[in-house]
Amino acid sequence: MKETTAEELKERMDSGDDFTLLDVREPHEYYMADLEGTTRIPFDELNSRMDELNKKQEIIVLCRSGSSAGDAVELLTENGFVKSSRLKGGINEWAAKIDPSIPQY
Repeated sequence: MKETTAEELKERMDSGDDFTLLDVREPHEYYMADLEGTTRIPFDELNSRMDELNKKQEIIVLCRSGSSAGDAVELLTENGFVKSSRLKGGINEWAAKIDPSIPQY
């Protein structure tokens, strides 16, 4: 499974690359720690809401620690979203390496 590191994501965001950052956490988790510009589809709704995503666009999936994002990437890949990867370590890794103002939980 393809992974994107927090540093790679930061570089891509800063350079204005065109991709979808998909947050598959539960809605109550968005308020604990959030990244601006994400598309929010909780993992348990992903199967029924895939039509909201573009199969031709790269998708980087994030969750709290990377586990659910990995499951989401597998589901997306099985459904033709071949340009998908997970954020290694999730939003907690982002908080640790890029933005310490975001709480880890």
